[in-house]
Amino acid sequence: MKALQRACLAALGALALAAQAGPCDGWPAWQDFRQHFIPDGGRVLDRGSDGQPTTSEGQSYALFFALVANDRPAFDKLLQWTRDNLAAGDLSARLPAWQWGKRPDGKWDVMDDNSASDSDLWIAYSLLEAGRLWREPRYTALGKLLALRILREEVMDLPGLGPTLLPGRYGFTKSELTRLNPSYLPPQLVARMAHALPGSGWAVLRGTSQRMLLESAPAGFAPDWIAYRKGFAADDASKASGSYNAIRVYLWAGMLAPDAPGRAALLGKLKPMALQVAKTGLPPEMVDTRSGKVQGSGPIGFSMALLPFLQAQGEQAALQTQLLRIEAMPLSERPDAYYDHVLTLFGQGWQQGRYQFKANGEVKPAWEGACAAS
Repeated sequence: MKALQRACLAALGALALAAQAGPCDGWPAWQDFRQHFIPDGGRVLDRGSDGQPTTSEGQSYALFFALVANDRPAFDKLLQWTRDNLAAGDLSARLPAWQWGKRPDGKWDVMDDNSASDSDLWIAYSLLEAGRLWREPRYTALGKLLALRILREEVMDLPGLGPTLLPGRYGFTKSELTRLNPSYLPPQLVARMAHALPGSGWAVLRGTSQRMLLESAPAGFAPDWIAYRKGFAADDASKASGSYNAIRVYLWAGMLAPDAPGRAALLGKLKPMALQVAKTGLPPEMVDTRSGKVQGSGPIGFSMALLPFLQAQGEQAALQTQLLRIEAMPLSERPDAYYDHVLTLFGQGWQQGRYQFKANGEVKPAWEGACAAS
C-alpha cells in the first residue's frame, strides 16, 4: 500500500511540474500535435483512419487548442483551410461540410456535405473567444454569424422538449423520431452563445440541452446517441451504448466552472461513472446506459478525458490511478491515435492549468494576462 501511495505521489508530482510550465511556452503538447497531425499547417489529418481524411471535428478542436496555446498563426491557417475547403470559401454563408478526403475518382474534395453541429459550435465558440482574447473584431463577427446559422439550420423545435440542437442539417429525423447526440452539447459553449447573442434563441437551448443531458442518462451513464419521440428512449442503432462519443459528456461536465448553473445537477446525475471507475480503476470502453452493465477497458484517451470529471467528483484515488496509467502508457506508443491525442489535449491540458472555463462559458487560457497576445 505504501508503495502504491508513493507511486501516486510521484505521478502527482510529475503532473505538478508539468502544470508549472510557463504559460508563454506555446504548450508543448499542442506543438507536438500540430507537427504530427497538421503537417501542412492548416488541415488536421485523422491518421488513424484509412486515407487520412479530415473532419470538421478535427478542424474545430484544433482551432480551440491553437487559441489556448496563443498560436494565432496556426489558428489563421486552420481557419483559412476550413473556410476554403469545407465551406466553399465563405463561413459566413454556409456551414462547413463534416468530411473531406480522397474521393473514389481520386480527387481530394468534400466527401459528405452534411454538417456536424458539435464542430460548428466549437468553431463558432473559438471564433468568439479569439475575437475577445486577441481583440480581433472580424473573428467575433464571423463567430456570431456562424452561431446564428446554427440556430437556423441545425435546431428543431421538438414536441415536449423545445428548440434542440440536431447533430447536423439533415438525416436525423424520420417521421416523429429524432436521433440526438448528448456529447454535441458542451454546456460551456451553449452558455457562451447565450451570453454573446442575448435574445437569439441560445438562452432557450441552455434549458433543453441540460434536460437532454440529464434525462438521456437514466442509470447515470451518458449514451452515444439517444432517440426522442415526445420523450427520450434508447437509440436502436447504437443499442443504448455509451462509449467513444459519450466519453466527452463526462469531459465537458468535469470542466464546468464551480459556479456554473446546472453543474451540481449534472455531476450528481453522472456520479455512477465516477463510482465505476473508482471501483475497477479503469474507465469502461462501453456501458449499457439502461442497466449500467459495463464491457471492456477504455483506451488511454478515456483516462485523459476523465481527469477533470474525477477531480470534480472528488474521486482522488481514481484520479491518481488514471495519472499512473497515463504515465505507464505514453501516447508516444500510439502516435497515430488521433482521438486519444485530442482527448489528451482537452483533459490533461485542463488538468495542468492550461485553460479553464468561467461560469458564463468564456475560456480563460493560462497565457491571458501573463504574456503578450499572439
